[in-house]
Amino acid sequence: MAATEIDPEKLEAFMGQAVTDMGAVISAPLFVIGERMGLYKAMAGAGPLSSEEVAERAGVAERSVREWLRNQAAGGYVTYDAESDTYELPPEQALALADEESPFYLLGAYELIASLYADEDKIATAFKTGGGMGWHEHDHRLFEGTERFFRPGYKGHLVPEWIPALEGVEAKLTEGAKVADIGCGHGASTILMAEAFPASEFHGFDYHPASIERAREAAAEAGIDNAHFEVATAKDYPGQNYDLVAVFDCLHDMGDPVGASTHIHETLASDGTWLIVEPFAGDHVEDNLNPVGRVFYGASTMICTPASLDQEVGLALGAQAGEKRLAEVIKSGGFSDVHRATETPFNLILEARP
Repeated sequence: MAATEIDPEKLEAFMGQAVTDMGAVISAPLFVIGERMGLYKAMAGAGPLSSEEVAERAGVAERSVREWLRNQAAGGYVTYDAESDTYELPPEQALALADEESPFYLLGAYELIASLYADEDKIATAFKTGGGMGWHEHDHRLFEGTERFFRPGYKGHLVPEWIPALEGVEAKLTEGAKVADIGCGHGASTILMAEAFPASEFHGFDYHPASIERAREAAAEAGIDNAHFEVATAKDYPGQNYDLVAVFDCLHDMGDPVGASTHIHETLASDGTWLIVEPFAGDHVEDNLNPVGRVFYGASTMICTPASLDQEVGLALGAQAGEKRLAEVIKSGGFSDVHRATETPFNLILEARP
């Protein structure tokens, strides 16, 4: 391109952004290593530490830790004091990086992201052919990373906020209700609800056998006896007269979400409720051109859209479908009342009734 066509300030700004992105991408495996080696937990609440002290507390080699700490300090994940040559994990970062029970814990996302590099060739093939890639075909780290990434948010919001936002549902669950959790994955959402409402019976369904096996193990580990898991799809799961059907972050992944909506309508009690949790999105592309939308569009390109295209119909809603499009799909299955019950910066929580 001719030099006269280039705005130097815009070019400089873009190159700065690109370098920032490079730093984030190359740091991603270091976040995974930091979690795996216990480095963040070793630093949490400990105040300023030398690289030797961090290594000793974590039981790993100092020289590698020293370089890791400098990367983390350059990215603002830890702070560095030049006078004392020490590093500190601030309490705010510790909530996100060292406390797995915190609703802000995010390291599971980096395991999820790591899995996508292993699937790059398959997704590239899908670009060429117009085909898809099933959820079950992904690298195994996707399944665990997804559960660990979503679980903190579910723990922080599902029982305290989302269920109370649904008309009459909390009272039903307290008294004893029949619940289906469709696309339950490793069962995090199912188990959280079962723990909170012991009088109710919860049935988790997922088409992925390995995920159902892990969900059963997780329920046993938690000592839960009112949650049961079975391999089934959203269009053929068994049972009738459910008081609540829940679909967490997976309606847009389905090949035939209208067919799923129809089956949910058929299996729901006449006064039942369908809870739909989806990634937060506006109804127009320009509404989603922001950091959160960038993450969701990336996940949608690599995971959600290929998953839908791999199934029958292949509607491929994508992770940024928006409330209007989601409501159209839900109503196409027979539901007359669909509205936003509540929201978070990362989630739309919709309530649908027959």
